[in-house]
Amino acid sequence: MRSDLSAAQARRIAIGAQAFDVRPAAAPNARSIATLIRRLGAVQIDSVNVLVRSQYLPLFSRLGAYDRALLERLAYRKPRRLLEYWAHEASFVPIELYPYLRWRMLRAERGRGMWGNVARVGMEKRDLVKRVLGEFAQNGPLSASQFPEGKGKEKWWGWNDTKRAVEFLFWSGRLAVVKRQTSFERVYDLAERVIPTELLNAPPVSEADAQRRLIAIAAQAFGIATEADLRDYYRLDAADARKRVAELAEDGALEPVRVEGWKQQAYLASGARIPRRIEGSALLSPFDSLVWNRARTHRLFDFHYRIEIYTPPQKRVHGYYVLPYLLDDRLVARVDLKADRQARTLLVQAVHYEPGIDKCEVRARLQRDLEALSEWLELDGVRGAREPGNRISSDGGLARGR
Repeated sequence: MRSDLSAAQARRIAIGAQAFDVRPAAAPNARSIATLIRRLGAVQIDSVNVLVRSQYLPLFSRLGAYDRALLERLAYRKPRRLLEYWAHEASFVPIELYPYLRWRMLRAERGRGMWGNVARVGMEKRDLVKRVLGEFAQNGPLSASQFPEGKGKEKWWGWNDTKRAVEFLFWSGRLAVVKRQTSFERVYDLAERVIPTELLNAPPVSEADAQRRLIAIAAQAFGIATEADLRDYYRLDAADARKRVAELAEDGALEPVRVEGWKQQAYLASGARIPRRIEGSALLSPFDSLVWNRARTHRLFDFHYRIEIYTPPQKRVHGYYVLPYLLDDRLVARVDLKADRQARTLLVQAVHYEPGIDKCEVRARLQRDLEALSEWLELDGVRGAREPGNRISSDGGLARGR
């Protein structure tokens, strides 16, 4: 029985559990991508495309350069290996988790666990929901915007009740995602036309069993975590998570431990390794599962991280689309990046180093990683923005000074 872990040990456990400790020997293929997503349990999807859509970055950060079409194939072509659904926000999850998400779909049928206006339409406008479902049954794959009244004036916040009905049907499992349009809009069809029959007709899994399974996956993906961390991975209710964590601890799947500097009770996943060292570097998506829980990121790395996309420009501290930079077992910098597709360059708008970091070492390794990212994005090179206050030299290299 382990009773105490140092902060450094906890950090290495977490990084190793997130698959940053081993680089693949061969070029990534569909199998290695599917294996990685199975290990992570979920990859969050996000629409922001200032650099590249977020779901592509976690794979690059761990596997290196890969063909993004492979991810699309796994998610949207038969035989499907991935399912798009609400896990940690909208996410890709291994498709074999479908039976373990049915409880969430059944709750949604009752108007629970979804956005208020979507639930309202699902509960109060049954005729509309039935009509929308009938359109899919008769016409096959559709996006919400293909309904004459299916899209409001505003791209995100102007949803009308037809769009909400479509989302209710997706949340409750009667529709599934067939693909994403170039515009990133979802295209849906009846679930029975998308989900493999053996999973669609699998024996029911109780809420408790399904939640235990999801917490266990989260524990393996995190390595070490608090109850709140484990709950957040698949966005479970606090009361449900509390019970499931206690049950898994009693069964030996989770081991209660104390971690230096942590105020909360920590749990070590069964079989979790404590790497002696972590070597490597990676630029992380703001929605990477290593850092998507901001409180945990601060606890593990002493790294206070906020994404500032929705912050007015004059109030931003670090930039618009800022990627944490992982170097060995520390988060050492924040890099504000943009893919300038017209100029075919990776634009480094700012680099902010963490206090006490050896900038010379970080600078050299970061430059290589930026060049690799630029090449993967099929851009022609890296350059720095020529704006006051940036830490990038005008010739495109990383500046020597602050």
